[in-house]
Amino acid sequence: MITVLLVLQLFHVLFLGLHDWIPLGRLNDVDAVRAENPRSKLVLGTVVSTIPFAFGLVASLHYYGQAYPGWLWVWLWASYLLLFIGELQAWWVPYFLRHEPRRAARYQALFGGTHAFLPVRNGIRPNTLHVILHGATVLTLAVLGLLRT
Repeated sequence: MITVLLVLQLFHVLFLGLHDWIPLGRLNDVDAVRAENPRSKLVLGTVVSTIPFAFGLVASLHYYGQAYPGWLWVWLWASYLLLFIGELQAWWVPYFLRHEPRRAARYQALFGGTHAFLPVRNGIRPNTLHVILHGATVLTLAVLGLLRT
């Protein structure tokens, strides 16, 4: 199960570090992201969002094959819970519960050309790549829960 946790952590680090920079066909639209965000904001956003998860992955690899220290469990739980709360606030609360026209317009500009399979609700349609990320976050939390029982 620790190996599954490491793979999920690696996925998160790669996703957060690369999804705004490397074209993935219809799964993302790096040109739209660059059109909406200055390069400096993209770089800063990538670094800030990736570092906590990269740190957790490096620490997890360091302790691979041994018992993780308590601080690492706290770090992993805190970082992935905060990520999940952010995903809920950024995507799922507006999608299911609250119409936010500015957010909907921004998401349309950023992700309107990407693949999505969910219907539009409140002007938002979560794209497939973000649904995969959010599913991986839920799975990471489930694995953390299984490992700590």
